Amino acid sequence: MKNPASNMTAVEICAGAGGQALGLDLAGFGHAAAVEIDTHACATLRLNRPQWRVFEEDLRGFSGSAFKGIDLFAGGVPCPPFSIAGKQLGPDDERDLFPEALRLIDETRPAAVLLENVRGLASDKFADYREGILRTLTSLGYESSWRLLNASDYGVPQLRPRFLLVALKSHFAPHFQWPRPVKKVTTVGEVLRDLMGARGWKGADAWADRANRIAPTVVGGSKKHGGPDLGPTRARAQWKELGVDGLGVANEAPGSDFPIDGVPKLTVQMVARVQGFPDTWTFAGKKTAAYRQVGNAFPPPVARAVGRAIRAAIQKAPASRSRVTVAGPKQMHFDESRRIAV
Repeated sequence: MKNPASNMTAVEICAGAGGQALGLDLAGFGHAAAVEIDTHACATLRLNRPQWRVFEEDLRGFSGSAFKGIDLFAGGVPCPPFSIAGKQLGPDDERDLFPEALRLIDETRPAAVLLENVRGLASDKFADYREGILRTLTSLGYESSWRLLNASDYGVPQLRPRFLLVALKSHFAPHFQWPRPVKKVTTVGEVLRDLMGARGWKGADAWADRANRIAPTVVGGSKKHGGPDLGPTRARAQWKELGVDGLGVANEAPGSDFPIDGVPKLTVQMVARVQGFPDTWTFAGKKTAAYRQVGNAFPPPVARAVGRAIRAAIQKAPASRSRVTVAGPKQMHFDESRRIAV
């Protein structure tokens, strides 16, 4: 799943286990830096993309000055300040990292910006906050817009609405178009049929037929949460309608002795597929740590679709546009006449 044709550069913050990073990689953006504070997530990034520079540190101490002139600045800043599942303290929440993202955009001055968050940020409560972000980006020379996208519109078998901000420098912005939804809806049953039957469960086909719908949004939880499961009571009820026991995550698929009409739990690999990860993407850590990484991820197919749209906008701009590519893992040096890494 690697993309050897990557010739545009990205710096990604709050990279997590690499959902957005993988999607952008497949869209043609090589990562000059991936910043993440969680140890397990950093191990996952290094395990799957050893060529990436992974910075395991608090974003507040990270400087973007070494990456000035990148093509894309991306990230998924923490959701709790805006999530309807929390207190929605917004800028009063110490976990709000939008100010840090804006600082780093100023330091790196990328051609484009992609930031994603939960649907709660789109509410009227945060209208002034969103406008403040747009004003800051305008002052830096960007044209910006917010858009709510559902993952199910891009080949992911769950709804998973995400609120995205895309900003481009003014000479790139006229060429950007939000990606169109795919025509075919992907369902849980078709995505997980083979995994459910991998250990000989005789009810796998019937289960897959029953699960021929998109799933509710996968919930990742936090370290304060006791263990992995598929969400609160309402979400678990929706999973049960699909024939899934959402109260926990299984170590393995149901075996040949599992009741043919039983209600199985999903494994971490199954949840990763529901998120749009390929089976080749490996998650570091034990089951709970791995599940949280999966559940909190931005679905790679959505990131790939938006990344391709951003890449197309940059490519359609005049040849004199400013952009750079990664020279190597240690140092970047730029030829100012071409702005290409040498």
